[in-house]
Amino acid sequence: MDRPGHETVDFFTGIEVEKTPAYGLPTLFVVGIQSIEDIEEHYRSNSCEHIFFGANHSFSPTIADEDSWIPWEDMIYYFLKRNFLCTLDIPITHIEPFHETGFCEHNTFIPQIRISLPYIELFNYNTMIKLDDKDFNKSNPGVWCHGLHDLMARDKFTDWSQYKNDKEVQ
Repeated sequence: MDRPGHETVDFFTGIEVEKTPAYGLPTLFVVGIQSIEDIEEHYRSNSCEHIFFGANHSFSPTIADEDSWIPWEDMIYYFLKRNFLCTLDIPITHIEPFHETGFCEHNTFIPQIRISLPYIELFNYNTMIKLDDKDFNKSNPGVWCHGLHDLMARDKFTDWSQYKNDKEVQ
């Protein structure tokens, strides 16, 4: 992710500004795979209450390579088993293999599915988002359709300026 000031950062802290169950909490943002010891140290020394894994779009195991998922699972499970509130930023392309992790079985886990939709404001008022299945009647009971503009409600919006207060952790 091209985020000014975060080109080489592994950790940063800030208040969670995205409208998730962790909204408003002091958060440790973890970029890529990091050691459990470093995560725990930064979490405690910065008085955090939430860990956001996969920050800066860094969650990117190879979909077909199960071994590439193991370091992510080991890292995140360590904290979930200790009841830490954890989010993982998951690209939509990784949803199906993601379900093999079992993370969603933990009440302290927040799966954040990232769907990139460039130029969203150019869509007209009739635009719909369809939550579909991988094929007809394969894994879901049906489909859900939502008006794009309903999903863009003001109380769900986070302006880019809200991300400016994050601080790099050394």
